[in-house]
Amino acid sequence: MIKMAEDATNHPPNFTDATFDIVAIAASAGGLTALIQVLSTLPAEFTAAIAIVQHLAPQYRSFMAEILSRRTAISVKQAEEGDILTPGTAYIAAPDHHLLVNGDGTLSLSQSESVRFLRPSADLLFESVAATYKNRAIALVLTGTGSDGTIGVEAIKKMGGTVIVQDIKTSEFSGMPSAVIQSGNVDFILPLNEISSTLVTLVMGECD
Repeated sequence: MIKMAEDATNHPPNFTDATFDIVAIAASAGGLTALIQVLSTLPAEFTAAIAIVQHLAPQYRSFMAEILSRRTAISVKQAEEGDILTPGTAYIAAPDHHLLVNGDGTLSLSQSESVRFLRPSADLLFESVAATYKNRAIALVLTGTGSDGTIGVEAIKKMGGTVIVQDIKTSEFSGMPSAVIQSGNVDFILPLNEISSTLVTLVMGECD
């Protein structure tokens, strides 16, 4: 049974059974396939929360939460204002909204200015996660075009967090992974089929 830490007044809740409290994921072109592979093999009792920025067409409703929820044992939902981060749950940024993690472990949605023409922005998610969860945060960058996430992973590393990047060979689109790798702020460069087991090992201290 996962218990919240008692004192959440000035700090986000820690999930006491977890080494890390949150995995923040960024994906763009080719991201749905990659996300399915990563999430589909996570155990239902995964002891960290997951926050996802997937670049989507802003004018259309997203069915990503419904699609992913059918492929994984963890809970998946489109993030809503005020959601409380919960272990074993993945929260997906709503189309045309930035997804931010607050200091008390809740989520906010924002339609503030686009960052490098993107809303949602992985950089903003990663920066908010770094500020809140510090060394108990993992950032994961998957397939995609452009360089979103590059600034954010620097913030994750500066606060003692861990950065994982999908390798170029298995990325359908290599722009985002390549930009992050070139930044030097990376702990693991992994083929897609090794990412899920690595997350389980890092977060839960076991292989499966």
